[in-house]
Amino acid sequence: MTKRNATRSAARYAWCAAVVVGPVLLAGCGGGGDDIPPTATGTLEELAAQAHCEPKLQTDAQELRQANCATEDGRYVLATFATDRGQREWINEANDYGGSYLVGRRWVAVSDAAVIAALRGRLGGTVETASPHHSGSGGDGGNEAEHSGRPGS
Repeated sequence: MTKRNATRSAARYAWCAAVVVGPVLLAGCGGGGDDIPPTATGTLEELAAQAHCEPKLQTDAQELRQANCATEDGRYVLATFATDRGQREWINEANDYGGSYLVGRRWVAVSDAAVIAALRGRLGGTVETASPHHSGSGGDGGNEAEHSGRPGS
């Protein structure tokens, strides 16, 4: 009976080790050719400098700082947030308008997929893509550029 308990304990230990260590090992075996830098951190100005952008500040509030940027890759909106919750709420609201989002710790860049892919090569981060959910009944024909999370706003 003790040998059986020892075998069960060893099996349980091996399973727990695989659960804990497995994802770490797999993370090191990523996509080979992807040269994605570590996710950038910093102020809006520091992030813009890393992205090779001269930010045109739109919103300068304690909870949100937002700027328009234009580089050789295209135009985008760059925003920084005071809290993780504020960032997630902003993204959830902006998702209604579709688009591609490059997301880092308390910052987000919004543009089309090609611009986001280029920015990711400079800022790292995670790409999120949303489909527009317009009902089609709006008087402006769904002009997304007027939304605060869209380029050109």
